[in-house]
Amino acid sequence: MQDTLIDQGLNLMLYGMGTVFVFLTLLVFATTLMSRLVTRWAPEPSKNETPVLADASPSGNVNATTLQVIKKAIAAHRKKRG
Repeated sequence: MQDTLIDQGLNLMLYGMGTVFVFLTLLVFATTLMSRLVTRWAPEPSKNETPVLADASPSGNVNATTLQVIKKAIAAHRKKRG
């Protein structure tokens, strides 16, 4: 017996949605597995290390006048934001 156009459309929809569902399920399992592998074998960051922060004092590249202008601009911006 011949399938009607509606039957063919439903079959195509079910195969397509099934394929996408299977692919996404495999993707979830793969990313979960990779996440577990990375957390197991990746080195832990050292807790004794302090992050490198930009120095707020005038350095060789920023003179005192420029630093004062930057501070005033930041203060004005914060004042405007409320």
